[in-house]
Amino acid sequence: MTLKSDFFKHQAQTSPYPLCIEISHAKGSYIYDINGKKHLDFVAGVSANSLGHNHPKVSGAIKNQIDNYAHVMVYGEFIQQPQVNLCKLLASTLPKSLASVYITNSGTEATEGALKLAKRITNRSEIIAAKNSYHGNTQGAMSVSGVEKQNAAFRPLIPGIKFIVFNDELDIAKITKNTAAVILETIQGGAGFIEPKNNYLAKVKKRCKEVGALLILDEIQTGIARTGTFWGFENYNVIPDIIIAGKGLGGGMPIGAFIASYEHMSLLKDHPKLGHISTFAGHPVIAAAANATVKEILDKNLLSESLRKESIIRKHLQHPSIIEIRGKGLMLAALVETPDLAAKIILKCLDKGLILFFLLFEGRAMRITPPLTISDEELIAGCDIILDVIEELV
Repeated sequence: MTLKSDFFKHQAQTSPYPLCIEISHAKGSYIYDINGKKHLDFVAGVSANSLGHNHPKVSGAIKNQIDNYAHVMVYGEFIQQPQVNLCKLLASTLPKSLASVYITNSGTEATEGALKLAKRITNRSEIIAAKNSYHGNTQGAMSVSGVEKQNAAFRPLIPGIKFIVFNDELDIAKITKNTAAVILETIQGGAGFIEPKNNYLAKVKKRCKEVGALLILDEIQTGIARTGTFWGFENYNVIPDIIIAGKGLGGGMPIGAFIASYEHMSLLKDHPKLGHISTFAGHPVIAAAANATVKEILDKNLLSESLRKESIIRKHLQHPSIIEIRGKGLMLAALVETPDLAAKIILKCLDKGLILFFLLFEGRAMRITPPLTISDEELIAGCDIILDVIEELV
């Protein structure tokens, strides 16, 4: 039996047609298959590999920590330096009102924790989310993800969820005194990397404040320097009540976090006790990797580099078949006329050694979310492959 046949026989599949590169190793901006072919990575593990592959600072932190100890106790009981250091470091990047961090195993779990916390703070149950949103795939996170095509097969989901249209200011009136929280992606991801317009997020926050609701911003993709500021919301004149983080925080290791004020987060520790609990959350090895990732991003000023590299992509990726490039920083999506053309470009680029990927709900889009550390030359080379492929196809 080959590895590929074992993959299909024994490993659960998430789509009918996986890309099926058989991985040998990865380094920097490249992934290598078992035949020695290298693939320039324009996806970065879906925005997760902030510093590229096998970064020495991240790998070193992992090795040093595992030599000391790995898992020792459920989250929040023992004082573990990697966890404390990470929480303190994240708090230092945020307004003083957001100083308490609950580390989780994933962004989806962070969504679950944030929703629970909002209900606990407000003693309300109604949650408002945006149509075409995506916040994760557990039942709670799916309940606030606004694409019925994805949700229908798994209903009934959590009750008390209402949906508004992202960027529709008239819909803001649907936030009432029955609302516990509004949960929004700072930039809508799966919908096509759609940015907020006309101070939309600040207007939502104003309405939330008027009726006593909370604003939860999902920064799983936009956070950790991907959009030119450390947190995406810094671009849009708003401070949320709760932040959800994930993906790029771990430098390729599985992690998430939800962040709130000390007063609000303290509500989870009593009435009832253990209001939110997780065995492996804040795993010290992963926390050490996240610490190294965040420090390197800040030390090397990769925030401003995201914007500079965005300008390189926009300058070089110009073709009549590319109708729009959406997003900010190194969270970009190039759109073409049809989903069929986008799929052909993605697959043909893979043949030529460039990894692109799809977006969940916008079939015309090609995801461009490379490592923050990618070089200018690598960006230009990747753009050239895309342009060559489009010329071949169109």
